[in-house]
Amino acid sequence: MNDAILPLPRLLVEPIVRAALVEDLGRAGDITTDAIVPAEARLDAVIAARQEGVVAGTDAAALAFALIDPAVTVRIERGDGARLRPGDVVIRLSGPARAILTAERVALNLLCRLSGVATATASLVEAARPHGKARIVCTRKTTPGLRALEKHAVRAGGGSNHRFGLDDAVLIKDNHVAVAGGIVPAIERARANAGHLVKIEVEVDTLAQLEEALSVGADAVLLDNMNPDQLRRAVALIDGRALSEASGRINRDTVGPIAAAGVDLISCGWITHSAPIIDLGLDAA
Repeated sequence: MNDAILPLPRLLVEPIVRAALVEDLGRAGDITTDAIVPAEARLDAVIAARQEGVVAGTDAAALAFALIDPAVTVRIERGDGARLRPGDVVIRLSGPARAILTAERVALNLLCRLSGVATATASLVEAARPHGKARIVCTRKTTPGLRALEKHAVRAGGGSNHRFGLDDAVLIKDNHVAVAGGIVPAIERARANAGHLVKIEVEVDTLAQLEEALSVGADAVLLDNMNPDQLRRAVALIDGRALSEASGRINRDTVGPIAAAGVDLISCGWITHSAPIIDLGLDAA
């Protein structure tokens, strides 16, 4: 986890939160709250943890209330990266009751989801730490539309980010190799077309493929579904000539032995595509 992670720029967060609010408000707004709650009613409330975890998404949650009504006062008590225990207050709210109740579900959806990603990441970081230098990194297996927020949550959990999209690095996978006719021609074509600052990584399944990738100067190699013994041999063969990334079947039970093999990076899709939410709730103060 990371207690000092910087927030994302509002310019990146607002379109995501705004779209979620528009989806929830539908064609007529919050007809339940508008019918029951007087316009002048005010509410003091807290969003608090109901289980242990690592928080993420506080800025997105706060923005949900601000977009419904800027008159809502939002105070973040525990920022992204903070460890949570049951009962810990994450956000304090005060202001028009209608606005707080209308924004509640969108704020909690984002906060619970992103805190789940941060917590899952932290669990792998903590399991790997005693065994080696490997950093836990995420993948592009993210919820459509939420990638920036989910990758931010990974950082809040102490992890690091892999590619944000198809345009910020070359990653040659097995299907690219098959179409190109081999690892060497795939890397050579990528190098001929990539900009001088673009790194080239290639996925390999065997030590023979790894030797091919190293022979033409791959910047990084993704060691796919190798067991710890194979990973140790791969790391020895690489000998610092490229970054080594282990991937495949990563969980709390397997991450320690994989880290002990000496790889630089361990990539995991589970921390974004399947992380369980962290239960947080909004209650009147």
